[in-house]
Amino acid sequence: MKNIVILFSLFYFLTPSFGQSWNLVWSDEFNYSGLPDNTKWVHEVGLIRNQELQYYTNKRLDNCKVENGNLLIIGKKESYKGSDYTSACITTDDKFSFKYGKIEARIKLPSGQGMWPAFWMLGQNIHEEGWPKCGEVDIMEQINAESKNHGTMHWDNTGHKKYGGTITCDVQQYHVYSIEWNENAIKWFLDGTKYWEGNIKDSINSTGEFHKPFYLMLNLAIGGSWPGSPDASTLFPDTMSVDYVRVYQEKTTSISLNRTNETIQISPNPTNDVLTIRIPQLYRSGDLKIVDIKGTECLNRHVDDAITQLAVGHLSKGIYFLKFRKDILSFTQKFIKS
Repeated sequence: MKNIVILFSLFYFLTPSFGQSWNLVWSDEFNYSGLPDNTKWVHEVGLIRNQELQYYTNKRLDNCKVENGNLLIIGKKESYKGSDYTSACITTDDKFSFKYGKIEARIKLPSGQGMWPAFWMLGQNIHEEGWPKCGEVDIMEQINAESKNHGTMHWDNTGHKKYGGTITCDVQQYHVYSIEWNENAIKWFLDGTKYWEGNIKDSINSTGEFHKPFYLMLNLAIGGSWPGSPDASTLFPDTMSVDYVRVYQEKTTSISLNRTNETIQISPNPTNDVLTIRIPQLYRSGDLKIVDIKGTECLNRHVDDAITQLAVGHLSKGIYFLKFRKDILSFTQKFIKS
C-alpha cells in the first residue's frame, strides 16, 4: 500500500487576517494583583514532562504572580524539592475548554540557554486518551536565545505526528501570538500576520483530535529534551510576561473588526493630563469606562463623537484599562498614566 501523503497547505505568504468577525467568550486581562485568578487557572505541580529540570510550584508568588497588569511566570535557579530550578505552569484544565475560535496572548519572553516558554493547548480528553491522542496545539514556543517563534500541532496517527512552522521575531519584546481554528484548518499568526496553516478538514490523516474541546496552558520550562540545559551564560531569575489571554468565537454578524480604520485608537500612551480617543463609525454611540488595575471604575460615560478627549490629570500614576462596548462589539486597551 502506498504511504499516505500528509496534505497540508504550506502558506508562507505573510498575509494579514482580514474579514473574520469574533465574539470574546473568555479572557484574563490580569488587571488585578496576587496569584492568578483561581476561577480561571489551576497550577500544574512537580516534575511533569520532556526531561525538564524545573519543579513547577503550587501557588508560589516567587514563581507566578499578577503584578502591574501582567502575569509573571518566573524561572529561578534554586534548590527545591530535589530540583535545581523552579518555575510555574498554569492551565484552564477543567475550568475552561472550548472547540474552535481565535486564541491570542500578548507576551514578552525570556531568552537564554535552556529557557523554554510556551503558550499552548491540550485536548481536554487527555485524562482519558493520553498524549498524543488528545492532540496538542503550540501557539507559541521559543527555546534558548533564538529570535524565532515555533507554531506546531501534534496528534496521533499510528504514532506521534507533528506539523508546524516558524517565524522570526524579537521575542524579548511584546508580541501577540495567536491561532485561528475552525473545522477546516488551524492558522498561526504573529502580530496579526499569518505564517503557517495546517489542514484538518474532514479529519484528514487522523486529525480528529482537533475537532474536540481543548484547554489553555502557559508555562516557562527550564532545560529538557529540546533546548538542553542552562549554562553559565543563562541569567536567573528570568520572566515570561503575559499582558492578556483572550479566546474569541465566530460572531453571527459579518462585521470585520480587524481593519485599521475600524480600530479605536488612544493617544498619547503613556498620557499625562488628556487622553484622546478616536472612534470609528462602527463603534460610535457606545459606552466607555476606565478602570484601574484593581478593577475599580474611575470613569463611565456615553460617547457619540469621532474624537473624544478625556481629562485624566486627576488619576494617580499607574496602569489603567479603557473599556468600550457597543451592542456585541467590545474593545479593551491598557494605558499608562504618567
